[in-house]
Amino acid sequence: MGKLKLGVIGMSEGNGHPYSWSAIFNGFNIEFMKDCPFSSIPDYLLEQNFPNDFLTQDAEVTHIYTQDSSTSEHTAKSSLIKNSVQNPKEMIGKIDALLLARDDAENHMKYAKDFLEAGIPIYIDKPLAHRLTDANQLFALQQFETQIYSCSALRYAKEFHLTDIERKKIGKIIMIQAYTPKSWEKYAVHVIEPVLGLLSFPSLSDFSLIKIDNYRRLSCIATQKNSDKTIVTISNLLNAPHNLSIEVIGEKASKTLVFEDSFTAFRTALQQFILQVQTKKLSIPREETQKVISLIEQGLN
Repeated sequence: MGKLKLGVIGMSEGNGHPYSWSAIFNGFNIEFMKDCPFSSIPDYLLEQNFPNDFLTQDAEVTHIYTQDSSTSEHTAKSSLIKNSVQNPKEMIGKIDALLLARDDAENHMKYAKDFLEAGIPIYIDKPLAHRLTDANQLFALQQFETQIYSCSALRYAKEFHLTDIERKKIGKIIMIQAYTPKSWEKYAVHVIEPVLGLLSFPSLSDFSLIKIDNYRRLSCIATQKNSDKTIVTISNLLNAPHNLSIEVIGEKASKTLVFEDSFTAFRTALQQFILQVQTKKLSIPREETQKVISLIEQGLN
């Protein structure tokens, strides 16, 4: 399989992924990208070496749709996308795979359905869904097992991983406390998925949800395959000043992990999607995605 042709669909409020994901494949025009409404995107793009740090050899984003033609035009000029369409269906037959770069999960079925039925592989932005029933409805439309790919790119953030040396120093993990700003619906996934990854996607039980106004804290017990149990707490801090971070507390030491490198996390997630399309092998087991969504759902109950 040669270089893939990708389509991208945007734009949900506060989500600049149509700009950043497309630029990671295509490169960018700084004269337009400097006016991107998400200022962090041109900042971190300019820190990279082009084309070595980009994915230009793997795929090209050739088509874009957003609900606003001026937004589509500016994104296309910024991220070197050749074609802007007025209806997403116009992409069918012209692309090999789709980036559904919207994080409003309530609209994922609306935008994904036609492409799923057409057999086009889709990277659906996080979270895939807020509830397992909705996720399973999307999975049910798959024409083949590897058609849907979905994750928080922070799953791949090196900052949220522990080395073997760090794990040995920390000892048995007795508690993990994670913190996320902004909304639970859109941002909790950014710490839930890495936290579950740190524990090799354990079984979850004994859920407890505390809410004050719209602030919330979800706790549960995570039981790993070796029967070790860990208390997991996810705190949603809305607009309070706090980074996406994970505190790992062990019997011998503790370590705080703080997310910093958006570009590398996004690039790795996009690489894994391309690999899944090319090999038709799942990059992420479906049961892991379902565990992430089940924890998101517990926080909404």
